Amino acid sequence: MDPIFVQNLHDLLRQTVSPDTNSLKAATAQLNAEFYKNPACIPALTSILAKSPEQSVRQLAAVELRKRVMHNSGSLWIALPQNEREEIKTQLPGFILAEVDNLVRHSAARVIASIASIEIPLGTWGQLLPFLHQTCTSPQVSHREVGIYILFTVLENIVEGFQEHLQSFFKLFGQLLSDPESIEVRITTVRALGMIAQYIDSDDKEDLKSFQALLPAMIQVIGQSVEAGNESGARQLFDVLETLLILEVPILGRHIPELAHFLLQCGGNRTFEAELRVLALNALNWTVQYKKSKIQSNNLAPAILEGLMPIATEEEPEDDDDAPSRSALRIVDGLATNLPPSQVFPALRTLILQYFSSPEPQNRRAAMLALGVSVEGCSEYMTPLMGQVWPIIEAGLVDGDASVRKASCVAVSCLCEWLEEECSAKHAVLIPRIMDLINNNETQRSACTALDALLEILHDVIEQYLPLIMERLAGLLETAPLSVKAVVTGAIGSAAHASKSSFLPYFQPTMNHIQHFLILTGEGEEIELRGITMDAIGTFAEAVGKDVFRPYFPDMMKQAFQGIEMGSARLRECSFLFFGVMARLFGEEFAQYLPNVVPALLASCKQDEHGEEGISLSVADASSAFASGSSSNAGDADTSVELEDVDLEKFMDVNSAIAVEKEIAADTIGALFAACKAHFFPYVEPSALELVALLPHYYEGIRKSATDSLLEIVRTFYELSDPQEWAPGATVIIPLSPSVKELVGHTLIPLLEMYETEDNKQVASSLCVGLAETINKVGPAFVEGHLETVCNIAIQILEQKAFCQQDPDQDDAEEAPEDQAEYDSVLISSAGDLVSALAQALGSDFAPAFNRFFPLIAKYYKKSRSLSDRSSAIGCLAEIIAGMKTAITPNTLALLDLFYRALGDADAEVQSNAAFAIGQLVENTQDELAQQYLHILGALQPLFNVTPDSPAAKLNAKDNAAGAVARLIVRNTTAVPLDQVLPIFIDALPLKNDYLENRPVFRAIFHLFQTNGAALYPFLDRLLLVFAHVLDPSHAEQVGDDVRSDLIQLIGAINREDPTKVQAAGLAIWLPGA
Repeated sequence: MDPIFVQNLHDLLRQTVSPDTNSLKAATAQLNAEFYKNPACIPALTSILAKSPEQSVRQLAAVELRKRVMHNSGSLWIALPQNEREEIKTQLPGFILAEVDNLVRHSAARVIASIASIEIPLGTWGQLLPFLHQTCTSPQVSHREVGIYILFTVLENIVEGFQEHLQSFFKLFGQLLSDPESIEVRITTVRALGMIAQYIDSDDKEDLKSFQALLPAMIQVIGQSVEAGNESGARQLFDVLETLLILEVPILGRHIPELAHFLLQCGGNRTFEAELRVLALNALNWTVQYKKSKIQSNNLAPAILEGLMPIATEEEPEDDDDAPSRSALRIVDGLATNLPPSQVFPALRTLILQYFSSPEPQNRRAAMLALGVSVEGCSEYMTPLMGQVWPIIEAGLVDGDASVRKASCVAVSCLCEWLEEECSAKHAVLIPRIMDLINNNETQRSACTALDALLEILHDVIEQYLPLIMERLAGLLETAPLSVKAVVTGAIGSAAHASKSSFLPYFQPTMNHIQHFLILTGEGEEIELRGITMDAIGTFAEAVGKDVFRPYFPDMMKQAFQGIEMGSARLRECSFLFFGVMARLFGEEFAQYLPNVVPALLASCKQDEHGEEGISLSVADASSAFASGSSSNAGDADTSVELEDVDLEKFMDVNSAIAVEKEIAADTIGALFAACKAHFFPYVEPSALELVALLPHYYEGIRKSATDSLLEIVRTFYELSDPQEWAPGATVIIPLSPSVKELVGHTLIPLLEMYETEDNKQVASSLCVGLAETINKVGPAFVEGHLETVCNIAIQILEQKAFCQQDPDQDDAEEAPEDQAEYDSVLISSAGDLVSALAQALGSDFAPAFNRFFPLIAKYYKKSRSLSDRSSAIGCLAEIIAGMKTAITPNTLALLDLFYRALGDADAEVQSNAAFAIGQLVENTQDELAQQYLHILGALQPLFNVTPDSPAAKLNAKDNAAGAVARLIVRNTTAVPLDQVLPIFIDALPLKNDYLENRPVFRAIFHLFQTNGAALYPFLDRLLLVFAHVLDPSHAEQVGDDVRSDLIQLIGAINREDPTKVQAAGLAIWLPGA
């Protein structure tokens, strides 16, 4: 080795660690040009690592040595003479053992790992493992620390070459997990086991068993690091735990109860550092998400909730998302959304009542917040129990403690989002109490947020409150602090949304109040207020209509474009939302802005996602590395970044803001095409290409938006292709135009590929709904060549075997539990929508597939299933019958039996779908069902017993029952006892909720007038009033043009027989010549 070469290299390294920027740049350039491309730099750097007296130089030498070894897939290392490589391999471990600085030791250990990644697969470093074993079992603690760290870094790089050594590793790690002197040894051993876990296969029973035997000791080490206050070690260990939780191999399975208990104990121990408690609680949240079947089968939710509630009572810092109390509430939310509500809400309700009756305000606050966060996952389950919930809410809103009143406002906001009908019905209680809280500075902001959520859902009821609300909110726009002004502006937007044209008197004054918010430029609260103002103005525009808003349109678009230029992801997001609203409102008028809007949206979709200047680590690499606790080796080693050097929290914070912006941008693209139609043609191809590129994105919100927009683009493009009406059938009769077919080819295949690895149920659900909508629009040609793949998506989901439904802890042959989370039911319902659409598209050709689908769908109609499951199963079958028509005949009796049971269901929503389904069956089957008519009519009769103030579901059931009776009459009038049926049938008119059933209802009325007019004559006065109601121009949505035309003809015929009655009903205006 040339000593001058070594000395010059040493001097340049010293120069690069000096604070002089110019000196650093010059040295770096010389190193790259004269040293780093020469294989001789490797032994030289090794020598410097071993001998330099300066710690910073040794550290830099170690980092650069690793890069040189890995450069260009190890080409520099391979270029070294064999004897030099052997010398380095022999000496380097000794150098590391002698090194006194921990950081240098760790960097040098990574050099060994890099060399091993080249040499071990070649079988040319047989001495390494014996050395590591010897070092790990050395009586010197520093040697054990170095030995296990080197082994950990080696395992980070290569495990495959060590598969035959796993059992000896497990034996060694069993000793090291209980190292008596060093917590560092114990922590690094857990990290090494985390590496090995990723390479154990479900079939490796012996390795799996050996690993699982070490789990109690691993959990113990995590506890020791938390007790010792070792935050960096604890973070690394919780990362390992997270890796074990997300692996598809059921490593943790039977230890979940023990793990959950341990994490709850750590999270609840107030003597530990808050940051470490949060780590434990976050790990418990991951456990709930990824091991929900074990949480469910062991019924752990009640015990977990009991442990969480005391944590939720702790003080909650204003701006600290990572406080233990917030982490505890996140787990309550996780339990509610991931588990069957029957396992969560009864236990939680008991705790809420217990804590809310406490004299301690922090207990009452915790009870109210826990109630709020549980609503999303338990809303359907809670609905019949709201009579017990409202007294708590009402008491909380007038509690003597401000923190409880604020928490009650949070709970109201959550209830309004998920239980719209129930909250709207309580307006007379909620509005006055919330308005009182708005008048109090302590509760003002929370109360405005609750009012915002409530106004969003009030609709017609809002008019009686609008003057009072607007007077108070307008005052706050002048006097409140910025943070409150933002919430107030949002609340006014919701008031506009609910009141629609009634907002007109307040539009101009409100615009005068808030327009100056659009010129705010300060970070934080100013940017937030500016963004919310942009959102609110979009809502105002929809409320007052395009003609009233048109004078503001150009200037507001200018403000939106300025928002894009300000370097804020939040403002770009608000501008994109505004563009979508304006496009919907102005339609093709918006097209003039497309040349500026679309490039901005595509630029947003394309933008890099990184947290710091100069970090070239991809987000996907960062997120996967973050999850596994490993470092990335992505890309060329010269430019790679040590993950330990990256501020991941900053990285992911910046990234999440950009991700949300991209989600909105992707969503807006489809909305623009739907609104601007042919004007968008030049942007279809680049937009579709960019959206397809987003389908593999790590963030589920972006995947969902890209999916929705792509399918919106296909539907709109098809609409604009002047298509012939498609004909149902497995063989495409009406082909797509070449351009539409090409677009479908470029979009459908990537969407189907995305599904194969889609792990998020909401994205899978959105895909099913979007495919169903597109099939209904485009017909069988959309799935031509992919029919089996699309059918298999629905089959997999209904069998609960889709990728996003897989649970590694559940045996393949094991049936998924019937009791499931409400979000799981949403996915099942979406798959039902897809099956219904396929039946519509294939028509009678769906018959063979029906035999496969029928049992899969019917199994969701059981009393043990949730309302959503039962209702969607019957609704899905009804839509399938409507698509298959007479081809359903062979299954008539099986379906009839199921529908009879559903008509007797305890819930009106199921009864409603059953009435529609039985009507479809009677209409479409070729079997003669006359003998079943009395049974059917008897089963339908209770559905007519409603009052005007009955819940919407009951009113809907009555309308569907009327539609079913109408179908019976048309199919076989002689089998219907008209004298008993007509009084009930006609008394149910006009329909109040489901106007689609007016089609069969009026078809039956026309049929009876033609074939048995005398039967209707006693009801003529009543029927004429019904006719007047549905023909009223203000009720234009109640009947279609064909029914309206036939009805006017019928009125003319009745007028010829009895003009007095027609005049009395006010129908003369519909007579010819009127």
